[in-house]
Amino acid sequence: MVEQSVRNEVKKLVCGVQSYDWGKIGGESMVAKLFSLNSGVEIELDKPYAEFWMGTHESGPSFVIESCGDGNGDDHVSLKEWVAENPSVLGDKVVKKWGNDLPFLFKVLSVAKALSIQAHPDKELARTLHKLRPSIYKDDNHKPEMALALTEFEALCGFVSMEELKDVICSVPEVTELVGNAYADQVLHVKEQDGKEEVKAVLQSIFTQLMSLRQLTDKERLVIRLDKQYPSDVGVISAFFLNYVNLNPGEALYLGANEPHAYIFGECIECMATSDNVVRAGLTPKLRDVPTLCSMLTYKQGFPEILCGVPLNQHTKRYSPPFDEFEVDCCILPQGAKTVFPAISGPSLFVVASGEGTMQTDSSSYEEEVSEGDVLFVSANTQICITSTSGLELYRAGVNSRLL
Repeated sequence: MVEQSVRNEVKKLVCGVQSYDWGKIGGESMVAKLFSLNSGVEIELDKPYAEFWMGTHESGPSFVIESCGDGNGDDHVSLKEWVAENPSVLGDKVVKKWGNDLPFLFKVLSVAKALSIQAHPDKELARTLHKLRPSIYKDDNHKPEMALALTEFEALCGFVSMEELKDVICSVPEVTELVGNAYADQVLHVKEQDGKEEVKAVLQSIFTQLMSLRQLTDKERLVIRLDKQYPSDVGVISAFFLNYVNLNPGEALYLGANEPHAYIFGECIECMATSDNVVRAGLTPKLRDVPTLCSMLTYKQGFPEILCGVPLNQHTKRYSPPFDEFEVDCCILPQGAKTVFPAISGPSLFVVASGEGTMQTDSSSYEEEVSEGDVLFVSANTQICITSTSGLELYRAGVNSRLL
């Protein structure tokens, strides 16, 4: 049994950054700004800043700021190590279900150009891929995720309906030229009364044929927008097969295992199960695993559900996807306003996206000023009071509340 009393209820974190080539450059990137304020590292003006990571994953670990107590300043220990040594901070229910680790990974993304056409494996496939190719598939966990738009945010997600795909075949001759008449005809001859498995087989067949091709012709490259970013990449044509989603700020999109997607442009808060498993097949200079991706997809069709958040109070909305590992709260406090995050039986990560304020626990054992770039770990069973001294925008990630 995990002890309920926690001596250190709140810890400030120093977090990491990923500089993938699709990230926004230098000061244009919200990720760069948050990382610089969080770590004290200056922004490199010509460097792409893609992802700000908050959590325990070894590919981008966060560190707890600990006072040394010897007059020599602060020392840093990894959040993963600290949590493992102090499992009571997670709460009984979380430890019982996921062990002595955070079950979620929290991020901010700054997307300047399209990410790869990709999907994340379910648990069974993740274990297999990690065992076979551990240098590529870094862990054995699944990776359901949710993106909450901070700006207008573009994405490709899931397969279009069969009717829309038929329209593509009829109106975009380049698709038929690429895949061949036989595959195109299969799509055109699908009927409403055909079963789900028959429809899935046709969609899987034509998508696999497309993604297995190598290059586009010069003519085809002229008519495709994404080709400006990824010349001669067949993933460009795959955009016709996927839903084009435009999120407004405050709207969220969630993705289950084995669903194809690609983020195109914008900035967002992202949360997922603690994993870095990605199977890629297009729009990327990285390794492509086309056979794995095309065989793993669900080929489920239809436009994805968009979450607009459920109000918890006048300042806070909650986004709860159908995954156990996580949910996200968005809190926007005008100057002088105050709100309370009630104690819950699981841990939380907070990131301050803008503004300044104070954070205090109900026991008054912790009170500290917080500002843009601050990231804080809050232990289970800890009530948090936030007061804004200027316009304050912050986000909380935690285990899905239906489990707590």
